[in-house]
Amino acid sequence: MDRYNSLARTLHWILAILILFNLVLGFAHEALPKDWKVMPVHKSVGLTVMALTIGRVLWRFTRKAPPLPAAMPAWEKGAAHATHFAFYAFMLVMPLTGWIMSSAGSRPLNWFFLFDVPKFAVSKGDAIVGISGETHEILAFVWAALIVVHVLAALRHHFILKDSVLRRMI
Repeated sequence: MDRYNSLARTLHWILAILILFNLVLGFAHEALPKDWKVMPVHKSVGLTVMALTIGRVLWRFTRKAPPLPAAMPAWEKGAAHATHFAFYAFMLVMPLTGWIMSSAGSRPLNWFFLFDVPKFAVSKGDAIVGISGETHEILAFVWAALIVVHVLAALRHHFILKDSVLRRMI
């Protein structure tokens, strides 16, 4: 059975955990206690996701993914490739839109309270800040739905079709 190598699998699962954690923080931040400093952690995790994704994309350009099962229909292979492309786009666009929004704020942007992250030269009234805010919020819901579809598809392959798709990444 062809599998992703250990670096690809490690990055996949680290990113999966960070992304799920960050989606929960993003959706629940207003309901959580104010003294928990949820948003600085949310921003730090987002920046981490973006940095790891850049590394993952560079790795992916130098390695070929294991082939999907030959018996898989062409439409399903196309859907899998489109979903993976969308995930890479989300892993870059979501942190970038958050970074743009944070850059317009008065609070410092830092990485886990260790060092400051440079801000973009934007202000609250700039169109890009408004567009980034709306995009960030809408894409969070779309991404959450896509993650559910992704997990359900992986489980379908493992438990119903009993093929190697899920085992390639575990």
